[in-house]
Amino acid sequence: MALRGPLSRLLRTQFNNTCQSRTHSVAVLGAPFSKGQKRRGVEHGPKAIRDAGLIERLSHLDFPVQDFGDLSFQHLEEDEPYMHVLFPRTVGRASKLLSGAVGNAVGAGHTAVMLGGDHSLAIGSVEGHAKQCPDLCLIWVDAHADINTPFTSPSGNLHGQSVAFMLKELQNKMPELPGFSWVKPFLSAKDLVYIGLRDVDPGEYNILKDLGVQYFTMRDIDRLGIQRVMEVTFDHLLSRKQRPIHLSFDIDAMDPSLAPATGTPVNGGLTYREGIWITEEIHNTGLLSVMDLVEVNPALGASREAVESTASMAVDIIASALGQTREGGPITQESQTLKEDTEQLRL
Repeated sequence: MALRGPLSRLLRTQFNNTCQSRTHSVAVLGAPFSKGQKRRGVEHGPKAIRDAGLIERLSHLDFPVQDFGDLSFQHLEEDEPYMHVLFPRTVGRASKLLSGAVGNAVGAGHTAVMLGGDHSLAIGSVEGHAKQCPDLCLIWVDAHADINTPFTSPSGNLHGQSVAFMLKELQNKMPELPGFSWVKPFLSAKDLVYIGLRDVDPGEYNILKDLGVQYFTMRDIDRLGIQRVMEVTFDHLLSRKQRPIHLSFDIDAMDPSLAPATGTPVNGGLTYREGIWITEEIHNTGLLSVMDLVEVNPALGASREAVESTASMAVDIIASALGQTREGGPITQESQTLKEDTEQLRL
């Protein structure tokens, strides 16, 4: 796996655990990878998001941004299915490489932004984050639960099994897949919240219910409103103690009218305002430590406009998670305090 430029230096550097004392800087890591599913083109997602102006947009916010470029993944010529799971060795190797990159970025004091690529990459991204910050919590924004095991997965695609590798409660449900001997479960079900679900497989539904995972379907969002959903999310994850947040955001959480260029679109998704509200509220906690933005697939846009709208949506999501507001400027401590004081006066 050939690595070039600043990303190679980041991977070679060892850092101490700095979860509680990160400097306010952002490291952008590209992960052009597609073997967690069958449809080609998602490996071009990082380029599409950058071409939509991500780095320029982030440069207008109140912190330094460093783009470390793309990881270079090796695709094995011989990678036979195992228990109908596709490309296990290739996905396992890619996830391990990404784990190291994310862990080192967090250890260096950065807030890390991982650009995918398919959602199997979250195995490595969250695992690398957890090595630096073992007490992290995970917010998974997605139309799909991605919590199938090899025994329940209808497709064998690993982008639909990512969360199962992480959960301690599923340790006895996961076979030893080739390529994944390095992964040990590190997350408890109580430390996970889903937002935006609307296409859950039967096996996944049983897992969610059996483990008591907190999740919000689109019906829940319609019923409660996105403000209440985020209040319950933070109460569930942060009421015991403040801790780092890992946000894993699949672009297919958004309605296909806003983000059509993706592999598994599902009608009835998040509106623009709901998606941005989620990320603004996560930013307002001051606890975002790592963010994934995955499943932008330029090859699946019906037109250039469809690709551009999807990539622009991704840029808006990332920028709002890092402090861009709909008023047009970054959220600062002073402006947030003023807003809170004004709201109290109104009350």
